[in-house]
Amino acid sequence: MNENLRLKKLMDLLDFRTQKDFAAALNIKQGSLSDILRERINVSNAIKDKLEMKFDVNLTWLENGTGEPFFKKKPAVGESKEGVPYFDMSLSDAKDFIVEEQRAEYLVNYLPFNDCTAYLPVYGDSMYPKYAAGEIIAIKEITNYEVLQWGEAYVVMTDEDSNSLRTIKLIFQHADDNKLILRSSNPNFKGDTVISKKNILSLYIIKGKITRNVI
Repeated sequence: MNENLRLKKLMDLLDFRTQKDFAAALNIKQGSLSDILRERINVSNAIKDKLEMKFDVNLTWLENGTGEPFFKKKPAVGESKEGVPYFDMSLSDAKDFIVEEQRAEYLVNYLPFNDCTAYLPVYGDSMYPKYAAGEIIAIKEITNYEVLQWGEAYVVMTDEDSNSLRTIKLIFQHADDNKLILRSSNPNFKGDTVISKKNILSLYIIKGKITRNVI
């Protein structure tokens, strides 16, 4: 049995009666799930992340059949009210402010990052290798834009005057104290973006990241 067939078994073990419901729970298109179950495409790392964090799936079992399908105890994710909300969405889907707890998928109770504001998945390659697509970042809101850590990565959200940016970038000091320099860590994404502090709607420093199989 390969991992595609084990994914199909998981659908039954999790009591999903239809592919439509299972696809919705994984936040993927029903056609994509169908292609996986028919072994036309592989199970992506993004799907594995969701299975592990949302349903406590043992990825070692999923990938090679070793062990049990589920962990006996979730080490970091719980249904209690403790923890930081995880939002399964791209920045382009976010509004002016990320933190609308009713939109959260679940809470992540991981002590080193419990002072953070939210967890978000990484999309795109502009920050590779510092942050790779499929990884999950822990972010904390910053309200004082006069005290920033130069060269660190931030989630930046701006208003229409700065083209409504929703992006992850390294922030550097500008000669004009009223402005900031945004820069990708991927050398293939050349050129800086300069924004005015007054155009920032919200700003979050990235305190850390979680990669697959870490939690």
